[in-house]
Amino acid sequence: IKPHKFFKRDGANLYCRVPIPMATAALGGEIAVPSIDGSRNNVKVAPGTQTGQQLRLKGKGMNVMRADSFGDLYIEIFVETPVNLNGKQKDLFKKLAEDLNNDKGGHSPESSSFMQKMKDIWTDLKN
Repeated sequence: IKPHKFFKRDGANLYCRVPIPMATAALGGEIAVPSIDGSRNNVKVAPGTQTGQQLRLKGKGMNVMRADSFGDLYIEIFVETPVNLNGKQKDLFKKLAEDLNNDKGGHSPESSSFMQKMKDIWTDLKN
């Protein structure tokens, strides 16, 4: 079986990596994901979705040999950071960053967890 440009296969299951805009990851929304048969699937993305999260589409994988069933399609989310921002866009991101930094509401779960681990390491080193 030849490798596919978009899908990786493991038995009857298929895997793919799908980039999504940062705004969709933060706010939630829908993305279109292709299937191996060429159709498109609209998939809901929950607000706060992080890079590496997986979504599963049941029955959208490969046909199971000698059976009437299909494997699943697993979608790995990759949140894209915008590039080549114009001045207005940079200003908006700066304002958002300031607002999020001033509001200690746990907006960055990975960073918060990392910082707590670092504090624990430093505390352990001092003791």
